[in-house]
Amino acid sequence: MKYIKRTLEAVLKQTIKEFPVIVLSGPRQSGKTTLLKHLFEKNYDYISLELPDVQSAAIRDPRGFLEFYSPPVIFDEIQYAPVLLPYIKERVDTYRTRAGQYILTGSQNILLTQGVTESLAGRAVMLRLLPLSYREMAGMPQALLPWEQGVRPFKKGLSYKELWKSFLRGGYPELSASGERQLMLWHAGYVQTYLERDVRSIRQIGDLSQFQIFLRALAARSAQLLNLSEFSRDLGLAVNTIKSWLSVLEATYQIIILRPYFANLGKRLVKTPKVYFADVGTLCYLVGLKDAEHALAGPMGGALMETAVVNEVVRTLTHQGKELPIYFWRTSTGQEVDLIIDTGRKLVPIEVKLSTTPNHSMVKGIETFRKIFKEKTAKGYVVHPGTTKLPLGPDAFAWPFAEF
Repeated sequence: MKYIKRTLEAVLKQTIKEFPVIVLSGPRQSGKTTLLKHLFEKNYDYISLELPDVQSAAIRDPRGFLEFYSPPVIFDEIQYAPVLLPYIKERVDTYRTRAGQYILTGSQNILLTQGVTESLAGRAVMLRLLPLSYREMAGMPQALLPWEQGVRPFKKGLSYKELWKSFLRGGYPELSASGERQLMLWHAGYVQTYLERDVRSIRQIGDLSQFQIFLRALAARSAQLLNLSEFSRDLGLAVNTIKSWLSVLEATYQIIILRPYFANLGKRLVKTPKVYFADVGTLCYLVGLKDAEHALAGPMGGALMETAVVNEVVRTLTHQGKELPIYFWRTSTGQEVDLIIDTGRKLVPIEVKLSTTPNHSMVKGIETFRKIFKEKTAKGYVVHPGTTKLPLGPDAFAWPFAEF
């Protein structure tokens, strides 16, 4: 299988020179092991803690295990042996000035964050590797987003039909590197494996069939406001159960939760969020989409397009090593903007449209947002699946997704 260059490579090469421990998290099959072996295999030992006998050795005698596998070393899936973390801290503190001693990977955000915060605070940098962005698939991993300063624009050159076919595939490297795989079978296996391994290891869920119903019902609500009371009533489940299962999905990088943008931070935390699946291919599988025509013409077309745009922004920024706040905006009168990126200096508003023929009426939400937040707001973008790039008045540009 061919290697696909990742945006995160540059960040990893830099941080390995500055920190004694690098923690690389992300969903299963996002390419963490492949990336690390590609960059560091010549200089680092590689140990998978997923293997039962290796786990047992690590848990039984942590100090002896770390003595045997001395730095520089990669410990893959560290969540299977979190007992190692305080002993890694002990060894790191002994050789504090030595950078790049340990690289740890994991696929469960809750366990990793807790363990690193408790044991390795100040000694580790945490990075995330998500499935492939479109710029990585196109061989342009350093291409920037339209509003970022730089000279590396992105242009994939996908036709309209190819774009919708790519939504069915999604961004997991195994599917992108091998065009011969059966998409539905691969995604079915991924969801099943994910259910068996990660869900049960984080939460004691007895009825997996009920959880699968929850997954599919959630997929049907992707890119919509998620009213937990209505959702729990529709499924016949307690609100606390829904919250617990959502936390599992978020912790294992299967969903992205966007909160509404308010100048008042407190309001952002209590208002109704929107939920997106973190891979559009997974979303297509869960809602039963099998061909591009069905995806485009069916009722999920707009949600698929919006999910793809949200994923592209999140993946590109995450792989640059940035953790920028991302929101949506909606007023009580129905004015809305699909995506707001807070760059720290400006707010970038983004609207996502299914039509390939952009027009000025598509920027009404962006114009209203700019009037309210004024000098804090940068020019906005209307992202669409066509090929047209043009200004839509003084406040926004129409921008093809294939160049976004």
